[in-house]
Amino acid sequence: MCARAPAPPSSSISGGSLPPDLSPPIVAYYRDTPAPTSSSSISIWWLPAVGSAAAHPCHTNLASPGYHCDALAPPSSSISGGSPSPDLPPPTTMISPDFEPTIWSNFFINYQPQPLQMPEKWLNDRVNALKNRVSQFFEASKDMVEKMNLVDTVEHLGIGHHFEDQIADTLRDIQHEEFNSSSLHEVSLRFRLLREHGLWVSPDDFNRFKDTNGRFNLDIINEPKGLLSLYNAAHLLTHDELILDEAIGFARLHLESMRHHLEYPLAEQVNCALHLPLPRTVRRIEALHYMSEYEHEPACNPTILELAKIDFNILQSLHLKELKAVSEWWQDLYAEVALSYARDRTVQLYLWAHTMCYEKEYSCARITLTKLSALVTMMDDTYDVRATLEESQNFNEAIQRWDESDVSLLPEYLKKFYLRIIFSFKEIEDALEPNEKYKASYAKKSFQTLSKFYLQGAEWFHHNYMPTFKEKIEVSLMDSGSPFSVVALLVGMGDTVNKEALDWAIGCTDAVKACGELTRYMNDISALQHGNRKQDAPNCVQCYIAEYNVTSEVAIANISQMMEDASKTTNKALLELRTLHAVVRRVVNMTICLTLIYGKKKDVFTFGDDLDEVIKQVFANPISIRFML
Repeated sequence: MCARAPAPPSSSISGGSLPPDLSPPIVAYYRDTPAPTSSSSISIWWLPAVGSAAAHPCHTNLASPGYHCDALAPPSSSISGGSPSPDLPPPTTMISPDFEPTIWSNFFINYQPQPLQMPEKWLNDRVNALKNRVSQFFEASKDMVEKMNLVDTVEHLGIGHHFEDQIADTLRDIQHEEFNSSSLHEVSLRFRLLREHGLWVSPDDFNRFKDTNGRFNLDIINEPKGLLSLYNAAHLLTHDELILDEAIGFARLHLESMRHHLEYPLAEQVNCALHLPLPRTVRRIEALHYMSEYEHEPACNPTILELAKIDFNILQSLHLKELKAVSEWWQDLYAEVALSYARDRTVQLYLWAHTMCYEKEYSCARITLTKLSALVTMMDDTYDVRATLEESQNFNEAIQRWDESDVSLLPEYLKKFYLRIIFSFKEIEDALEPNEKYKASYAKKSFQTLSKFYLQGAEWFHHNYMPTFKEKIEVSLMDSGSPFSVVALLVGMGDTVNKEALDWAIGCTDAVKACGELTRYMNDISALQHGNRKQDAPNCVQCYIAEYNVTSEVAIANISQMMEDASKTTNKALLELRTLHAVVRRVVNMTICLTLIYGKKKDVFTFGDDLDEVIKQVFANPISIRFML
């Protein structure tokens, strides 16, 4: 598997033991999965090669009822285009939930973290001193390759947020300077850095590594570092960039053949990239991985590494305070509304928000997204596992009216929840600055829209209806919850987000739509591994099978290609929406986070304890540091 091999002993890490229940786990489990062995040029998230039956996780009969149906599109009073599903069970009400409990309910309320190795003021002063030194590195870098390596190192270690201006200036220089390097690694690194920052660079740059027949030169197969850089860079492709598709296949084929013969840390980097390319890793968790690798690289800069470790620990202390606050908020809400059938996943939701924006200045965004996502989860579970069709219709009507007096429409068990929804949105609006309060209306509108889509799914279920694949995707890309999450995240991001950004987000076009599609596709494919519950409506894979009369392998292969197309759409949005780049970057982070939720071919948010180890590592285990004084 793509498990990290034990790192050689480190002289720069010392001291510190964890409580027995928080022993060091494997960092970032999503990379601890077998690297696929196919040489296909298509590397679709966690899915192996498209088109190979053996590569797909599910070979079961998919004609049975579908998986968890959650979505965003106006409810349809008239159902057309699909057909009744003969395999669906009769509509069921008051279904006993089968959601597993979480170990995190009160954990961060009562958790007493280890004290930082040095006083907080000393650490902050140390960070400022180290930041000044790193800024001097930027000023002193004159060679383009040196500049690129510095930007890559700083960002890979998770401290790019401290040097945004220096990085932007450096990349503008890199983009406009002539670059005739014959090094595959250097050309690939330049391509990846520019595209990650939304700066155009032509894939034709890689033609210099092709022969007269248009094939990649075989002499580059002896450059493992260059092939790895090519493989990672090529995953930033957009539509119709065939040379990058070819690059992925070529690099993958030769990396797989050599990966067992490389030395640490390159061997680890290759093995993990074959499972999940670098542009598709969760940045904060990847930074933890890279810290242990970087100190063993010949070019390791101890100043940069120390800054990365201190910064991680300082931010972790802030994140712990936020976790305690949202956990207390959730416990109060959960006790008040008394909807025991709903999933208790607030810590997991905070992790989700954290992967999109972990920086200090986005505390409000993390808390806002976590709280609103918790309300959405409870609303989703109400539609899915508890409410009758009539109750669902009345619940949606009350949400559209958004008035406390409409609580009379609801059954007794939903009244407190409905009132708490209205109160929570008002609470979030009150927490915004006066000139930003208008943003809360976008979250409210998106929440109301999401409710409509949840109702559509409930109507399909209760009418025993099998939608067409197109109908299913139009609804389920929205009820995946991701388009709502984008809007909810932006509400709390302060000056970074303006009305233009919110209008773009709520319009659910390009990258936002692609994010919803990816969420739905990955959810439904992973659902087949876990099995179906009797209250679940048909998922998109089953709708595809029913409409096109194909096998599960063909359905998954074709949907997997749709996933790759959606990924290309997000890459394209980074390049084209320059005025919204900072916002699009967060949407890309959201799509990347899906590897964390579905990376083990199941929905680890809903089922199992697979996220427990990464939660401990990111929030409960500080990094032990030997300070370079």
